Amino acid sequence: MCYLPQDNDSLRGHPLHKLLRPLAALSALVLAGCAAQAGGADGDDFLMFGGPIFSDGGSAQADGSTQVIPAEALVVRDGKVVFAGDLATARSQAKGLPLVDLKGAAAYPGFVDSHVHLTGVGLREMTLNLDQVGSVAELTAAVKAWNASHPGPEPLAGRGWIETHWPEKRFPNRADLDAVVADRPVVLGRADGHAAVLNSAALKLAGITRDTTDPAGGRIERDAAGEPTGMLIDTAQGLIDARLPPMSLAVRREALEKAVALYAARGWTGAANMSTDAADVKVLFALAADRKLPIAVDVFMTPQDAGEVLRRGPYSDPTGLVRVRGVKLYMDGALGSRGALLLAPYSDQPATSGLQIAQHDETLAILKQALRVRADVAFHAIGDAGNRQALDWMAEAFASDPAAAKAVRWRIEHSQIVNPADIPRFRKLGVVASMQPSHAIGDLYFAPARLGPDRLQGAYAWRSLTRSGALVIGGTDAPVEVGDPRIEFYAAAVRKDLKGASAPDWHPEEALNRVQALALFTVNPAQADHRPEGWGRLVVGSPANITVFSRELLTAQEADIPTARPVLTVVNGRIVHDAR
Repeated sequence: MCYLPQDNDSLRGHPLHKLLRPLAALSALVLAGCAAQAGGADGDDFLMFGGPIFSDGGSAQADGSTQVIPAEALVVRDGKVVFAGDLATARSQAKGLPLVDLKGAAAYPGFVDSHVHLTGVGLREMTLNLDQVGSVAELTAAVKAWNASHPGPEPLAGRGWIETHWPEKRFPNRADLDAVVADRPVVLGRADGHAAVLNSAALKLAGITRDTTDPAGGRIERDAAGEPTGMLIDTAQGLIDARLPPMSLAVRREALEKAVALYAARGWTGAANMSTDAADVKVLFALAADRKLPIAVDVFMTPQDAGEVLRRGPYSDPTGLVRVRGVKLYMDGALGSRGALLLAPYSDQPATSGLQIAQHDETLAILKQALRVRADVAFHAIGDAGNRQALDWMAEAFASDPAAAKAVRWRIEHSQIVNPADIPRFRKLGVVASMQPSHAIGDLYFAPARLGPDRLQGAYAWRSLTRSGALVIGGTDAPVEVGDPRIEFYAAAVRKDLKGASAPDWHPEEALNRVQALALFTVNPAQADHRPEGWGRLVVGSPANITVFSRELLTAQEADIPTARPVLTVVNGRIVHDAR
């Protein structure tokens, strides 16, 4: 079955959440993949052969010692693996079954993105995408061109810019935007979702003046004269969001359809959708019922819409493809916009140590209620103070019900800058480190300036956390990042940028070996996601969730990993993408 739609932090609280106009076409990648797709009913039966099949997803152990030995063949019946081993035995057990010839490509247990914002991924395909702009001048040129091709009085929205590598070495401001669009509001989100720049018309729409006070957990950037620059940090973005028209259910559905189709085409078999609101859950359930959901989706709700899961505990749709697992909370902001909460001031801006978004009493009440119903908690924390405080508050909640604490898989999303003294606490408390490897190969261009050399010892510390015995899982944070499993695997195993560059400040010793990198996206998410034994592997009895790339990732040359082509994606035995 081809999962085409019908015609790059959560967007809730973000200006793009409410500003969309659908496009007619899906990306060429998804169209091409679906056009070639083999199709089949639920629980397809087949014999897979013709390339290495890595039936074990890697080692979840700290030393990564488990060998990953490929099988010659895989037999799938009713959506489950019934044999993995030599081809001769497989042929004897699979007489009459359809053949899936890998033609030299390599098969792995299905890759899972443990942190994504699917609505945002879809909306990135439907709005002004700024992730390639390389300067303020390019940003304003893109806005001017979009305004000319999309005229009208409604607000103009875009997302994806990040200024850390721009020649201007500064945030954009309202004057930059006013110079190209002054007659309609313009709202442009930073790539991390934790900041946005507005033109003067948008500031007026939001009611922001020099006298507007900063909201709790947010900041209105101001110039030397005290006037708003147009930059809104973290919760301050809510000031404009509240003035924008709501996103329609039809647009929301289109965005989610685009996102899940694109994800299947990239090789993802599952995803943990973060900061999900009730309307998105409704759409995901409908997509599953309509057979238009090609991947499995675990859901973590926004606090505003977490009432049901906090009342009844985790639940799923009738197909089991969508599971509402728990709630997503925010402790702090992002490093790039200096919202990450640090134990000491920023090295490049000593007047601030970041922003605390969560409040203790309110948050602890949520944590204890989640514990009572065995719901999971995903707690965003980036700075070293943010991570320490999240661990402290989780420990406080766990102490109130030690038995329940053993039944949940609470996690810290990003676990990005961790004081080395706090690394052992993840294992001790049973807290999962949910990390995004690609953040390191982008952030480390500016992280040394933000943090100074000493604090980089605990930054993006995948290997240190793994060695400590903590369970580490991998995600993308798309649309903050691209959302590509090849890039994430490369970043985890190589710890260089996509051009092969590195530096001592990047702490190359924190790279994982390739078995450990594979585990971030296979067996480790299965454990974090409360999956039964066998998930994250391709062994007898496990669901046939399979990701096939044109290259063998465990031995390929470093530079070849990001160029591996996703050629086949199988979910519960159903081929949902086939570009062989």
